[in-house]
Amino acid sequence: MCRHLAYLGPPITLASLLFEPAHSLAHQSWAPADMRGGGTINADGFGVGWFAAGGPVRYRRATPLWSDTTLPGLAAVTASGAILAAVRSATVGMPVTEQAAAPFAEGPWLFSHNGKVTGWPGSVAKPAGALPPVDLLTLDAPTDAALLWALVRDRLRHGAGPREAVAGTIAEVAAAAPGSRLNLLLTDGETVVASTYGHSLSVRKRAGSVIVSSEPLDDDPSWQPVGDRTLVVATAAELHQIPLGEV
Repeated sequence: MCRHLAYLGPPITLASLLFEPAHSLAHQSWAPADMRGGGTINADGFGVGWFAAGGPVRYRRATPLWSDTTLPGLAAVTASGAILAAVRSATVGMPVTEQAAAPFAEGPWLFSHNGKVTGWPGSVAKPAGALPPVDLLTLDAPTDAALLWALVRDRLRHGAGPREAVAGTIAEVAAAAPGSRLNLLLTDGETVVASTYGHSLSVRKRAGSVIVSSEPLDDDPSWQPVGDRTLVVATAAELHQIPLGEV
């Protein structure tokens, strides 16, 4: 359905994640290895968010990542110690717009979704109806990913921690829409929270850095697959994997 990744650690260029590895995010946009029943390529937009001195900055487009002639030069000279990026394969019937591309953002948070909500939109009418009306009227786009972001964001606004916000949203949506694929990715630049729920995810932890990615970026043996229905909670220094049922 989509591919996404997050990095925490010493500053690196955007290009070192988006373009330089053998199986970079750009490569995954046209040759993903594990889409699991959700399309064949990720050509319906992309986005990259990185943390600068004033907070997160985003660059999003509704076009395939490989067609953007500006991004490679920008990515080669832009460095950050916290990065989230995604390429999109739109669900049939959902719009292909810049606003529909992850990362979604508010305050210090960046968010992405890899997957699909089954029975959209009727299946999640009840969870959506519990949100403040203004949140529904101002969704980034009429998509399942944007609604998932609104549900996570609402929990964060009401004081939930990031792991509880992600796990609680997954539990609510999975109950309302069985069979959904709900790999979520959330970061504030200090911590990454990622879920596996019907889609692939791998992690690479090194001293002082971590990458969480839908697919490994290269053949480095330190990449480890994450089991299904797991919550990954990572900082640059620590990595924890928790069964979703225990959060």
